[in-house]
Amino acid sequence: MRIVLVGPPGAGKGTQAAYLAQNLSIPHIATGDLFRANISQGTDLGKQARAYMDAGQLVPDEVTIGMAKDRMAQSDAAGGFLLDGFPRNVGQAEALDVMLKDEGVKLDAVLDLEVPEDEVVKRIAGRRVCRNDSAHVFHLTYNPPKTEGVCDACGGELYQRDDDSEETVRTRLEVYHTQTEPIIDYYRAQGLVVTISALGKVADVTARAMEALKTSDEG
Repeated sequence: MRIVLVGPPGAGKGTQAAYLAQNLSIPHIATGDLFRANISQGTDLGKQARAYMDAGQLVPDEVTIGMAKDRMAQSDAAGGFLLDGFPRNVGQAEALDVMLKDEGVKLDAVLDLEVPEDEVVKRIAGRRVCRNDSAHVFHLTYNPPKTEGVCDACGGELYQRDDDSEETVRTRLEVYHTQTEPIIDYYRAQGLVVTISALGKVADVTARAMEALKTSDEG
């Protein structure tokens, strides 16, 4: 299957993408991974992206599209893929359609993970990270530390990252609504959108997604 995964920040896209890709035996192609791989490997696209990032500018769509095109051309993606973070706007979605048409293939589904805005804020703003080891992450509601403000693993101080503040989260949501959400309508017009609730346990959301994709594929 060839799938695009969409949803607001805090919807659990990365987690679900990893499980779904494994269950479907297709590669998980995430925008962040594309950037890191191209930059670390010193590709032409990676050098271009690095120049924009070092200048504090947004990486142009054509660079991101180029990275995605190169990745989808690799042998492990011949039988399908799951795109996470791309396309992020209608222009990229249109470019993806052209790319796939040139290859004689098409998308099978666009999986939309739906989460209420207040839940998104709660999920992200409640995160606390250990200053000694950022791999130790807690949540004030869902995974609180035994002692407030103290890491269970090493005793380090727990803090809220700037990216996790409520103000930043609401700004990220506004960007999502303005830039990315319109691709849902774009793909809905093509009959590709499958919307599921991303509330509940991770395994339950995965099962819900797999069933929705199966139904979509049969349809």
